[in-house]
Amino acid sequence: MIHHLSGSIVELTPTHCVVECAGVGYFVHLSLNSSSAFAGKTEGRVLIHAVYREDAQLLFGFAEETERRLFVMLTSVSGVGAQTARMILSGLGPAELVEVITRGDVAALKAVKGIGAKTAQRILVDLQDKMGKDPAFEGGLSRSTGGVGAGAGKEFPAGDNTGRSDALGALCNLGFDRRRVETVLDKLIAEGMDSVEDLVRAALKRL
Repeated sequence: MIHHLSGSIVELTPTHCVVECAGVGYFVHLSLNSSSAFAGKTEGRVLIHAVYREDAQLLFGFAEETERRLFVMLTSVSGVGAQTARMILSGLGPAELVEVITRGDVAALKAVKGIGAKTAQRILVDLQDKMGKDPAFEGGLSRSTGGVGAGAGKEFPAGDNTGRSDALGALCNLGFDRRRVETVLDKLIAEGMDSVEDLVRAALKRL
């Protein structure tokens, strides 16, 4: 089992990174929260949760242990797979997710693609119980938890075609229809969104 990877971050997008360790490049899936935390860095330590399937071996990476714990908790819920857990953490972020769970906000979870009312209820019940037993979640989390500091999203500038392209690629990789994504992104850019992180997070709430 891989606990973490330490090495050169040779590629970084809003949805994945490639970490080179001892000459081997590891493709690691990231949430928007963690990709923002690694933005601008050429070296890093990426916490890993490995998912082994018959047809694939997938690595999911995190900047902070708290987000990894939430990811593991989410994937333990019936009906929530690794990609759905990543989408939840991308759309809400660790601190907001903890708030949503604490106040029992079904609507906020249902806003995430692939989450219906029954699954949202299961997430709330299961995670409220697990978080209640985990000292790491006592008193909730601050909005800065998860490694995204003030202005971290600025590392992915969106004021040009490259920024729009990065956001488009990230959302398409998450399974959204390209034409619909393009329409939403154009509206958000017209509204003054100025980072790829802001674009992706806002788009996830409109798609």
